[in-house]
Amino acid sequence: MNFDHAGIATDDASGLADRFATLFDIPVVHEETFDGMTVVFLDCGNGYFELLEPEDGGTIARYLDSDGPGIHHLALATDDIRAALDRVVDHGVEPIDTDPRPGAWGHEVAFLHPKSTGGVLVELVQH
Repeated sequence: MNFDHAGIATDDASGLADRFATLFDIPVVHEETFDGMTVVFLDCGNGYFELLEPEDGGTIARYLDSDGPGIHHLALATDDIRAALDRVVDHGVEPIDTDPRPGAWGHEVAFLHPKSTGGVLVELVQH
């Protein structure tokens, strides 16, 4: 597996994308509305920043209400998400998603519960 992206919760994905593009000279490579969020990906060269802005309620809105803006999750890319999910479950990790589901940018994803991963919400992603 390889690092894929850092998911960042924000109240203003467009504004933060502009700020990161200017500060770090990294381009926006994908934008979409997905699952009640505006999602913006910036290419950092060896992975992405995934900016997540809630449109009306949902998981990211609740996260912003309780924790404020910042890193929401870290994602690891795999060529076989089913095998990766089976592997972590075999090692005692509690999945949030017992089966892969559709994610942003047409990827398949599965999240792992932070209580099993040192307090970090981890996403497995297959492109």
